Amino acid sequence: MVLDSIWIVGSSCSGKTTRLAKEFCHWVQISNQDIEVFYTKNQNNKKTKKSVKTANLQQIEPRVLILASNDHNRRILRDNIVALTSGKFPIRAKTTLGFIKDEVILFWPLLIEHLQIKAKFPIRLRPETEQELATKLWRSQLDTETLQRAGLNEYRLVRQILDLWQLAAYGGVICEDIAKILATGLEENGRNLEPEFLGSLLLDWRNWCLERGFLSYGLITELYNQYLFTNGDYKERLMRRYKRVIADDVDEYPAIARNLFEFLLDNGAVGAFSYNPKGAVRWGLGADPKYLEGLARRCQVENLVSPRQNSLGYRLTTQILELVTKPMVMLSLPKSVELIQTSSRAQLLQKTAEEIIQAIKSGIVEQEEVAIIAPGLDEIARYTLIERLSKQNIPVESLNDQRPLISSPAIRALLTLLALVYPGLGRLVDRDEVAEMLVVLSWSNSHNGELLTWQDREKKEFLQPKIDPVRAGLIADYCFVPHPDNPHLLEVKTFERWDRIGYVASQAYGDILQWIEKQRYLLRSPQEQNLIPTPISLLYLAIQNLLCKNSNPQYQQLAALRELLETAQHYWEVDTRLKQTDLQPSELTNTIAEFIQLLRRGTITANPYPLRPIGNTRKAVTLATIFQYRASHRNHKWHFWLDAGSPLWAKGGAATLYGATLFLQDRLGKPWTAANEQKAETQRLHRIIADLLARVGKKIFLCHSNLAVNGQEQIGPLLPLVHACGTVNIS
Repeated sequence: MVLDSIWIVGSSCSGKTTRLAKEFCHWVQISNQDIEVFYTKNQNNKKTKKSVKTANLQQIEPRVLILASNDHNRRILRDNIVALTSGKFPIRAKTTLGFIKDEVILFWPLLIEHLQIKAKFPIRLRPETEQELATKLWRSQLDTETLQRAGLNEYRLVRQILDLWQLAAYGGVICEDIAKILATGLEENGRNLEPEFLGSLLLDWRNWCLERGFLSYGLITELYNQYLFTNGDYKERLMRRYKRVIADDVDEYPAIARNLFEFLLDNGAVGAFSYNPKGAVRWGLGADPKYLEGLARRCQVENLVSPRQNSLGYRLTTQILELVTKPMVMLSLPKSVELIQTSSRAQLLQKTAEEIIQAIKSGIVEQEEVAIIAPGLDEIARYTLIERLSKQNIPVESLNDQRPLISSPAIRALLTLLALVYPGLGRLVDRDEVAEMLVVLSWSNSHNGELLTWQDREKKEFLQPKIDPVRAGLIADYCFVPHPDNPHLLEVKTFERWDRIGYVASQAYGDILQWIEKQRYLLRSPQEQNLIPTPISLLYLAIQNLLCKNSNPQYQQLAALRELLETAQHYWEVDTRLKQTDLQPSELTNTIAEFIQLLRRGTITANPYPLRPIGNTRKAVTLATIFQYRASHRNHKWHFWLDAGSPLWAKGGAATLYGATLFLQDRLGKPWTAANEQKAETQRLHRIIADLLARVGKKIFLCHSNLAVNGQEQIGPLLPLVHACGTVNIS
């Protein structure tokens, strides 16, 4: 039976993912029917029975490539398919970049043979490690004059250059051609660096990584598209492995994904693709929705109508877009769109929290049915909303809240501990850090051996460390001996009035001091050095024996601790590879110092796992930026659009990467003018409004303050909506 590829078009919440899952079930059902018919016609043929047995083995694992736009949507698509098939088939759903990464590592021997590089098992670089190593490689060339000309600091410039390579790889442009694209696409002005200079930096970085077996995201993408995908042996294997392809939300895919899909379709595969005309969340971040839309010509197009035709968003989309497009039009919004307006932003945050609390307490809406969406969330707004709602026992889920690891007191305490145990790190520790370490390390050991639950730790009577901040400060003042090479702690009795510390705090300090001295002894003793082979082992022992000895850490702290161990493991894995390849390997002290400084710069964040709760969705108010909310594909009954007058609404809550428009297939290498930018902002704003309206059920609150945080008047693109609706709160 010949199947046609399908192209499913629909807005948000129209059922595109469910339709893809049903198509998978349809494919599996047809395959089973074909095998049964074939078996019935050839029951007496022994060769046929053997081929039927092989076919049945193949049907156990369908040869289907299943892709999603991000990890969250990958889980949703996979769960839908598993639910509809009752878990009868093993499902391997991946993101586009995840698929490319797995393919490059799986077929690494082919790449070694083609590129004629040393046979080393590849190590994937994290973005922060990539940033650190590239900065070291380029530092001699990024002098003060170069930075001044670029108008950026060293960190931002390095990140910008690395992003250019990633964007080029997404667009199918090889590293050697980046300089040519930049030369034709960037307007000449005194602040732009020479394209040849940027291209040479990236070529040096690529060759440096290949020599050592390091894989950055840019290198992974380029290796797959330029070398692996052009390999005949790989293409032959790819055709045998996949006879079907499912791709959800292709409007968020890079251009090279279309090359993969077209190759599979050209060689007999059948595809099912979903596309959201009002999506394109990752436009400007590597996605090329217009180029991917060209696949529709090869498919049977299905237009899905949203089942939520009675929803607020479905009824108001045309009216709101008309208000935004033509501000002079005299239209008024219905009562389902209300305004919360104040003079200052501080008042706005307070009024918004009060409105949510009142609605939830009165039973008008459930807490999991409320979403607060903002074009940008600063720490003050995030803290204020979470604090006010939490005090009323209303939990808040902050989407993708990637705080730097160094913001965790436990992480800071462990880094101070490293500086005290290992010699030569005295310049990285001071009196205040030692005092904080004593408080944190005595916190979990303050319950006389009683194992606490998460609920117990939330009670105030359990939140008292054995060494309080005042006593910790006294101990640090009198017992901490700073030294460049050998900083150490003295016995508590060194303090003349040590009796003021108290018995409990003295005992806790003694336990911490004894543990530190034991680790220092093990490091100095040649016979015992194998007990702490790397700083990773020391961190693990400290977490086990000091931080988590008598208590279960809270979820956020546990996520930070796990991320610290994973980061340390990755950092020393990279360091080991560098020692094997470089003629001048770094000393352990220098490596630890660089690791501590890397964390203290705040470039590494904690990514909790699982990224979503097991079972039903967490019953909490959702707090997110526009980009985070749209990317997570959520929907709620009530929306609170925070900072409705902000000009950032036209930006979509995410900054476009430098040079992103130069690598779009329909305008490869063409300059991006002010007129293009204005048109793109208008189109993006329309997509944002239409997308958010498709995700709201009953009510929208426009939360507007006359003055922004910096005191300037708010004159954003949504201001006509503010003028067109009634006010519920004015101050």
